[in-house]
Amino acid sequence: MRGAPLARPAAEPDEQPSPATAEFAEAMLRALQNRPHSIEPKFFYDEAGMALFERICRLPEYYLTRAETAILREHAAQIAELAGERADLIEFGAGSPLKARILLDALASPARYVPLDVSAAHLRDASLQLQRDYPGLAVEPLAADFSQPLRLLVQQPGTGRRVGLFLGSTIGNLSSEQARRFLAEAAARLSGGGLLVGVDLVKDPDLLHRAYNDSEGITAAFNRNLLVRANRELGADFDPHGFQHYAFYQPHAQRIEMHLVSARAQSVHVCGQTFALAEGDSLHTENSHKYTVESFSELARQAGFEPTRVWCDRERLFSVHWLAAP
Repeated sequence: MRGAPLARPAAEPDEQPSPATAEFAEAMLRALQNRPHSIEPKFFYDEAGMALFERICRLPEYYLTRAETAILREHAAQIAELAGERADLIEFGAGSPLKARILLDALASPARYVPLDVSAAHLRDASLQLQRDYPGLAVEPLAADFSQPLRLLVQQPGTGRRVGLFLGSTIGNLSSEQARRFLAEAAARLSGGGLLVGVDLVKDPDLLHRAYNDSEGITAAFNRNLLVRANRELGADFDPHGFQHYAFYQPHAQRIEMHLVSARAQSVHVCGQTFALAEGDSLHTENSHKYTVESFSELARQAGFEPTRVWCDRERLFSVHWLAAP
């Protein structure tokens, strides 16, 4: 049967892999062993993947970053008023600190900024620069996976509301159940504060298609970089150009799906195991769910938040929600 391992795993190496590499190996093996082949998008973000994603954010077709940034710039003062003085700021899936800087500049004496992301190296470099630029701010990076149970740093005495940031439409990468679970846990951890969430909106499918199939091929390179990472970290032998980047809008599910589709019959080796892939076999690498303002607000209510404010860009491509945590 295609996708089933054809060989026993190789002997354990003398040097044990890092926890992140071990998790990636387990996820990739599970993806290839099971049908449909599917892996979580968090594994895109090694150092090369982060750099490619930052290039995607600057592409003319990729409206999301521009629209969200415009919303934050226009409404930063209102957001700062909701956050209050001495806010204890936590950013889930931090990535680039550009948007956090917009808010840090507007906030009244923020007490602390905790960027939380899976990439420890990226966090370290970004945090050092932020500490230099905001000398009165405590910057405490936390290398962690926001999709796992949230283990936040203890809130220090003298700080104001605990405020979460979940920007970039990252919540769209989660299934409805995953999003509800994340929001419910965030509501409990941010009690008395709030969560600022960037949410991409349902729109013209042609506009969505262009955003995930850019003319420069950067998104395709970002997608294939998952295989490059597997070759480097897992001893795999994927031919990245033996897979086609395929991204499309699924209207019934209101989401973009991104896949790597095998361009020919081929065998690949991962962690000492061999997998046969037929021409047309797909590795599903990402979902990006789109919401209406109303559907996301209802999801937030179900999770225990009180949706109080929402801002959209002038073309209503994107939305930013303030969710109060009772």
